[in-house]
Amino acid sequence: MNKVEAAIKMKCPRCQEGDMFETKNPFVLGKMTAMHKHCPECHLKYEKEVGFFYGSMFISYAFNIALFVTATVAYYLYFENRVDWRLYISLYLLLTFILFPVFYRLSRSLWLQFFNDYKPEFKQAIH
Repeated sequence: MNKVEAAIKMKCPRCQEGDMFETKNPFVLGKMTAMHKHCPECHLKYEKEVGFFYGSMFISYAFNIALFVTATVAYYLYFENRVDWRLYISLYLLLTFILFPVFYRLSRSLWLQFFNDYKPEFKQAIH
């Protein structure tokens, strides 16, 4: 599995086997942001230092900008004459709200992938 696939599946960047989050479903309200402190497989500490994941906000911001640009282009190409702009804005905000848990998790996963290399020997050394 490559780094992008590991990030999308939200697996540990070092062993690519352990789950990063406590639940696989990002829409479980009480567990949406619950993340393991260490990888269950290779024991990689996910948060390197206090505030480590602040950088993932930039990735989340990029996802939201991409969503906004895509939605706006689609509106002007296909729906401008058929749908009122207030409905478009309302639907866009609803979509952003619904996709927040996915963007949150994916941005943290990508951020971790940037700072860790794939080293399967760590898992083998522990087990």
